[in-house]
Amino acid sequence: MKPLPLGSKIGILGDGQLGRMLSQAASRLGFKVVVYGPDAESPAASVSAVSKVARYTDEAALDRFAAASDVITFEFENVPVTSLDYLVSKGAKVAPNARALGITQDRILEKRFARSVGIGTVDFYEINSLDDLEKAIAANGLPALLKTRREGYDGKGQVWIRAADEAKAAFDSLNGRPAILEAKADFQREVSVIAARGYDGTVKTYPVGENHHVSGILSTTLAPAVVSETLKERAETIARKVLEGLDYVGVLGVELFVLEGDELILNEIAPRVHNTGHWTQDGCLCDQFEQHIRAVAGWPLGDTTARFQVEMTNLLGPDVLVWEALSQEPDSRLYIYGKDDPRPGRKMGHINRLKASL
Repeated sequence: MKPLPLGSKIGILGDGQLGRMLSQAASRLGFKVVVYGPDAESPAASVSAVSKVARYTDEAALDRFAAASDVITFEFENVPVTSLDYLVSKGAKVAPNARALGITQDRILEKRFARSVGIGTVDFYEINSLDDLEKAIAANGLPALLKTRREGYDGKGQVWIRAADEAKAAFDSLNGRPAILEAKADFQREVSVIAARGYDGTVKTYPVGENHHVSGILSTTLAPAVVSETLKERAETIARKVLEGLDYVGVLGVELFVLEGDELILNEIAPRVHNTGHWTQDGCLCDQFEQHIRAVAGWPLGDTTARFQVEMTNLLGPDVLVWEALSQEPDSRLYIYGKDDPRPGRKMGHINRLKASL
């Protein structure tokens, strides 16, 4: 793909905070952004040149969106794959591709894909009935984690089963949705790697970050993490396998469990810019948002070298209400997403704290 010239229009499916930061990065590079989503007052709409408000399945609205965009991307993984297929059928350029989105939307397909390209995962079982669940528990043992196959994030749509008599209640809690039972991972910590791939196959990875969660929601990421060279190389190899196996164009996040001996297994693939990559906004010259825009626009990928070690902390719900104190912290930078209603657990912003110059 030829690099898009200045003034070209980048279409973004999705209108949340990731779309907001993608739009800001695109605007800084001289692009115009057309954001598409269901909320007229969304975080992304307020900073974009054009906002198209419609359902993701509205074909007439998608036609207008395609006509207004030189390339189309997405900012979250719950955009319907059928919408991407429809846009492509109308001649739109879409990146990343619909196959990558479809695989990463489904936890069973994602783990099967990972194993097909030589990436380890926990043992897992497809669950469509209580009988499936009981057989999987007998084969796997307990404890084990029951999750919905699709959707569900930040701890939603999942439940631990620690005793056999908890199986029915756990199954019922998912309201009949297709599920996956995952064996418990005996991991020492979680790390992630943010990586990008261009149309020409060029791959660039950011330094590994170490993540800490509270109640299933990411709390902090420290990057570059203090890890061995072996772990770093293994993480980069996994990211490359994912990008190439999906024929992916753009930025994605790969979450990994660290086992004994710095062995790595896949936790999840996020087909988009990712919360664990927010540290790059102040740690690198080219952050993950600019990198994604560069990739989908056919520009050369930017420098991923870390200039600073950064600790990124999510501001959840009422955490954002102390913005005045946070804004006065030295060696830090505050990002607010422009959302109303700071209810508990809702991502309202983040703060990057510089820990060391590299």
